Amino acid sequence: MKTSSKGIEAIAAHEGLRLKAYRCPAGVWTIGYGHTKGVRPGDVITKEKAVGFLREDVVDAENAVNRHLQNLTQNQFDALVSFVFNAGAGNFQKSTLLKKAKVNPDDTSIADEFAKWNKAGGTVLSGLARRRKDESNLYFS
Repeated sequence: MKTSSKGIEAIAAHEGLRLKAYRCPAGVWTIGYGHTKGVRPGDVITKEKAVGFLREDVVDAENAVNRHLQNLTQNQFDALVSFVFNAGAGNFQKSTLLKKAKVNPDDTSIADEFAKWNKAGGTVLSGLARRRKDESNLYFS
């Protein structure tokens, strides 16, 4: 599957656009729409480059979801891609969220699993709590 335009827009909205490198709350150098690969202090990019990075990073997240799950609805897929984009493929692979989705993608307790991923650097962040609620709502819509 591929992420819908609605899914891409949701990821971009939650990530926000930053054209200068910054440290995210987890301390990782980040630029554009949440891009982290090869980012160094002082890096500056254009909006066009940020969109290119977003497209590349979304493909990585799509591959991680497609590797483990098939027969999802578009909204379920988009929500999981957003989750993987933010939390990472490794975290997704070992998550109870994935385990439950493999058994029954319509299991309502999956909403609770999204909610558990609301911390960065051990601290609960309101932005992550909102993102997980939005992902859960999209997943079950």
